[in-house]
Amino acid sequence: MSKIVFKAGEATVFSEGKDVTAAMPEIVIGSVDGPVGTAFANMMAQTKGHTAMFAVRDINQMVRPATMMVPKVTLKDSLNIELFGGVVQAGVADGITDAVIEGIIPKELVNELCIVALLWIDPGCAKEANLDKADLYKNNYEAIKLALKRALNDEPSIDEIIANRHKIKHCMWEDSWNQK
Repeated sequence: MSKIVFKAGEATVFSEGKDVTAAMPEIVIGSVDGPVGTAFANMMAQTKGHTAMFAVRDINQMVRPATMMVPKVTLKDSLNIELFGGVVQAGVADGITDAVIEGIIPKELVNELCIVALLWIDPGCAKEANLDKADLYKNNYEAIKLALKRALNDEPSIDEIIANRHKIKHCMWEDSWNQK
């Protein structure tokens, strides 16, 4: 396989009726000696409100490729920080590990690649009375694998995007077709 310099991908996975457990990773994967590696190294410092952390499966079990997890929202309380560094991290780390096992990420390249993963955690997640942590885990697990698959396969293709230009509206803005 040729060198992977910079590939980007995203995915959204949610469970009907459980909005707070939705997962929406946006990732870049690439060579440690390329632009993704540079970005990865630069993220080692604290940015106000957005603490980055390595994806680990457990103590002394950092995943390969090395992955930097960055929350898309400011984590303002210890409960959401705990969910991000616990359930979300577990789902992401297991998803990356299984992506290697399943051949989505070539095993022979795991030490030459790194991943930067922007991860969603709903700010109201920790306050949800009946939070389904298993669902939060499952959605992050499935979404990170799908984002990696899409990134490494250049999905969606530009032809698919063009074909869907007037078939798919943005889910958060119904008037997206009507603007000039």
